[in-house]
Amino acid sequence: MPYRRLPKTDQARLKSLQKAIELENLELDKMPISLKLLSQAKAYYNAFSMLVGEYNQTFGSQVEWNKKYQSAAKNVKMYISHFIQVLNFAVIRGDLKKNVKEYYKLNTEDNTVPDLTSDTALIEWGRNIIDGEQERVSHGGVPLSFPSAAKLKVFYDIFYDLNVSQKIRQKSTSRNQQKVAEMRDQVDELILQIWDSIEAYYENLLPYERYITCQKCGVIYYYRNKEEHLTPEIDKEILEKKAAQPKIIFED
Repeated sequence: MPYRRLPKTDQARLKSLQKAIELENLELDKMPISLKLLSQAKAYYNAFSMLVGEYNQTFGSQVEWNKKYQSAAKNVKMYISHFIQVLNFAVIRGDLKKNVKEYYKLNTEDNTVPDLTSDTALIEWGRNIIDGEQERVSHGGVPLSFPSAAKLKVFYDIFYDLNVSQKIRQKSTSRNQQKVAEMRDQVDELILQIWDSIEAYYENLLPYERYITCQKCGVIYYYRNKEEHLTPEIDKEILEKKAAQPKIIFED
């Protein structure tokens, strides 16, 4: 007999519960599960389906939002990098004194662009550039251009707002994912009880007939490597052997 294996995905779990619920269409005395298990299957299906739906919805929203977010991050990274390069070139040419870089919290002895690979770095250096340029100009400096800090601020504000929104979406997705994870063990335990009941109910059937009948009721089977598959011929052979056995007749 092939072995059983519990569903591996949430959709497969829901399908197994749905199969159990469909057993209510059988006559009461032919149902392989109790009314209690049937009632639990309905309750678990509704609750788990709702949780999975909420998780899929928030996850899908996060994925779509992330496309906008990555585009905004790319833009603000480009503007920050270009602004710092223009500033460094101005210092190298002597148009600006190197100490002006202190306004932007940049190393006066280093003309490389800071690491901008993380979101945290983009937020930090974007704010440093915007605030630094404002302070330098307030002390009589001429605003830099190509790009200007004002132009950078437009893209920075978009990125910052998306960053806040993305974190909210990530928390919502994580929260819903945790709810689904917490219920999985309960669902798996119920499915196991349902399958035990189905197999026990049909235990007197011939091997192939039992396998097919239980499978129709939702039990998931897998054959082991090189294991012989059950076939109608196996059941036929068993019946033929039983018929060929000599019958003992008791005389009065």
